[in-house]
Amino acid sequence: MIYLDNAATSWPKPPAVREAIGRYFGEGGGNPGRSGHRMSVAAARIVEDARASVARLLGASDPGRIVFGKNATEALNLGIHGIVRPGDHVVTSSVEHNSVMRPLRHLETTGVDVTVVACRRDGSLDAATIEAAVRPETRLIVTLHGSNVTGAVLPIGEIAAMARRRGIPYLVDASQTAGSLPIDVEALGVDLLAFTGHKALLGPTGTGGLFIAPAVDLEPVLRGGTGSRSDLEIQPDFLPDAHESGTVNTAGLVGLDAGVRYLLDRTVEDVAAHERSLVARFLDGVAGVDGVDVHGPDDVADRCGVLSVAVRGLVPSEVGTLLDREFDIMCRTGLHCAPGAHRTIGTFPQGSVRFGLSCFTTADEIDCTVEALGEIAAWAREAA
Repeated sequence: MIYLDNAATSWPKPPAVREAIGRYFGEGGGNPGRSGHRMSVAAARIVEDARASVARLLGASDPGRIVFGKNATEALNLGIHGIVRPGDHVVTSSVEHNSVMRPLRHLETTGVDVTVVACRRDGSLDAATIEAAVRPETRLIVTLHGSNVTGAVLPIGEIAAMARRRGIPYLVDASQTAGSLPIDVEALGVDLLAFTGHKALLGPTGTGGLFIAPAVDLEPVLRGGTGSRSDLEIQPDFLPDAHESGTVNTAGLVGLDAGVRYLLDRTVEDVAAHERSLVARFLDGVAGVDGVDVHGPDDVADRCGVLSVAVRGLVPSEVGTLLDREFDIMCRTGLHCAPGAHRTIGTFPQGSVRFGLSCFTTADEIDCTVEALGEIAAWAREAA
């Protein structure tokens, strides 16, 4: 089996991830921060170890500014709803995931104005177009880092510098890049960065979070027990407790910590180089295949490890079924929860066939996939 659906969730996980989760359940896990006995203390240590590992990976000097949640969607909602109010203006791009667009479309019904800046046909974006959309009442800029459809990487450093000059908070959706491209939140100057744990960070599902820069003040979107300041019936105002109400996914975070530690040992730079070499191999291979069209930037340097293609004469779901049943290749087809991205690249409403690479994807797997696409394209031509 060839698994190329890593843009949805990564597989396999490093053996250390499975082992860490097994140890957690086998040796017992208390509720972190809720009691003074040794199991509770050990669980709290697990959470803080994971926080420190993620902070190190993302270049955050203060681990307390990493707030954990169940996924990037929750983190993006915190970043958006924690800042934006009726009468505000938000700037975003035309290739965003629904985890950004659905909260923004909802806020439009409350009196928030949203400007969606058009990306190029390949999914790329000029930072100047974001600045051109800024108004005096702009309260937030939010864009993804790497597209989950085309793999195009947006210039978040340039956008962050512009946002800082204009005094506007900038929220980055790093769902497809945290763990697969080097990110240093402090060097980049981003104010908020949402990440998910179950993709390139190699952790389990149900993990993710948000980096919050010191200058950013977010209104909590969830209030409740934190295990701290239990004498008060108001929400704590310090991080990370202000945004971590309820018991966190401790079992998930012990797995996330193991996945991130694997990446820290291997280095994200190595992962990025590995995946870009595979992207180049894929693009070179399909360039010689009649009937296969690739979406996204031509320059591998402008891409992350996500590839979308179309096979002429077939709808994406037909291609995905053939890849699965005839070639044992797992991929994703359709709109990938990003209809705006498909409108941008001209693949709406049919969507695309998407391959998501990982640090464990091999060159042989890429070659097999290119060969399979060639056979499917040949079948399509014969059937036409």
